[in-house]
Parts: sequence; C-alpha cells; structure tokens
Amino acid sequence: MTGNDQKPPGDPVRPELTRKRKLTSAGALIGLLLALFGFTLVVQLRSNDADSGLASARQEDLVRILSDLEARDQRLQQEINQLEESQRQLTSGVAGRQAAQAEADKRADELGLLSGTLPAHGPGLKISIDPAGQPIKASAILNAVQELRGAGGEVMELVGNNGVAVRLVASSYFVDADGGEIIVDGKQLSGPYTLWVIGVPATMQTALQIPGGVVASVSQAGGNVTMEQRSTVEVTAVRQSASLQYARPVS
Repeated sequence: MTGNDQKPPGDPVRPELTRKRKLTSAGALIGLLLALFGFTLVVQLRSNDADSGLASARQEDLVRILSDLEARDQRLQQEINQLEESQRQLTSGVAGRQAAQAEADKRADELGLLSGTLPAHGPGLKISIDPAGQPIKASAILNAVQELRGAGGEVMELVGNNGVAVRLVASSYFVDADGGEIIVDGKQLSGPYTLWVIGVPATMQTALQIPGGVVASVSQAGGNVTMEQRSTVEVTAVRQSASLQYARPVS
C-alpha cells in the first residue's frame, strides 16, 4: 500500500460502518423485548401452575389449607371483637364521666339553691302580709316560713316595704325591732311584707290556711294575708358563700 492509498485523517465514517452500528442497536432492543416477554410468560406459567396445583392437590392438603384459613379467620374475628370491646369500654368511660359530671353539676346547683347562693325560679306563691296598722311580730313571719317549708317550699325570699330583700335559708333568724319592724339575718325590714316561695302552689296555700295558722293569726291581730298562685316565681336575692374555718367533711 502506497502513501496515496492511506485514509487521510479526518475523513467521514464510511456508510458500511454506520449500517452495522444501527443493526447492532436494533438487535439489542429486540433481545431486550424478547427477554421481557419470556419473563412475563414464566410468571404466567407459574401462576397457572399454582392454580392447577390446588386443583390437583390431595384431599389432605386441601383440608390443611382450609384449616389454616379458618384459623386465620378466627384470629381476625377475635381481634375485631377485642377492638369492639375496647371501643365500648372507651365509650362507656366517656359516658360515665359525662354522667358523673352532670350529676355533680346538678348537685352543686341544688346546694347553691339550698344555701341561697344561686337565684331560682319555678312555680310558687306570692304572699302579701299587711299589718294594717298593727305591728306583725317576727314570730308570725317565722311561723309562716316554717309552715311553707313543711308544705314543700324549697326557695324563699322576704321583701320589706323599704325595698330590703333577704334570701331565707335554714339558718335564717327573725328578731323584733323598734317601730314594729323586724330584723331578718341582720337586715331590718318594714311592713307590709312580701314573701316569695317556690314549690307546689296549692299545697302551700292550703298549709297557710289551716285553722290557727298564719292567715288566722294575722287576721285576728287586725292584719291581712293574701296569696296568689304563680306559674313562675323569681327569687333573685342571694347570699354570699360561707367560708368554714373549722368544719371538715368526714372522709
């Protein structure tokens, strides 16, 4: 080979080499596709073999497989039952706490009404006691309060003609004052007096009208007692909560 036959540097690649490279790339791609197809075919065949394996399995094997499935189902059912029981306990716990809280709130309200620290409303009586120029003793008002309590009066308020209102509770006391007035729990009230009481109106009215009762005694002294049944009585006077220094509940 002479110097004229040598390929000059920088010449373009010959067309034959380009065609060979394209054929090689195409062959590799075809081979990859064939490999993927073969893998898919093998997986499908194995799946078919598994299905056909169950169909051709012995009766003892099928019984064992069925037993395993039943055991697994029982375990899952037990877990479901345990979760449902836990849910019921949690729900019951929440409901129990809510019921206990509601009962505590109700008890606190009742104690507030009895101790006079909360206002109240309900059916009851409006009782007007007019001395009609004759002083009414504190004992007459006390007798009226006791008769009302005996007839189921729950919450009471005594209002004097001077606008002073006193919430009556179990510890309330009544004392005669100068000028025909009375002192109730340290507050001085002048007549006529208005007594508001919450309870069964008819029962309390009957109790006050018994022979020798408050109505009779006030009438004999020249006074007058009128009663009016109300579907709603508002008791707005309240007392301050007492702070006990020595008494403690027995644990």
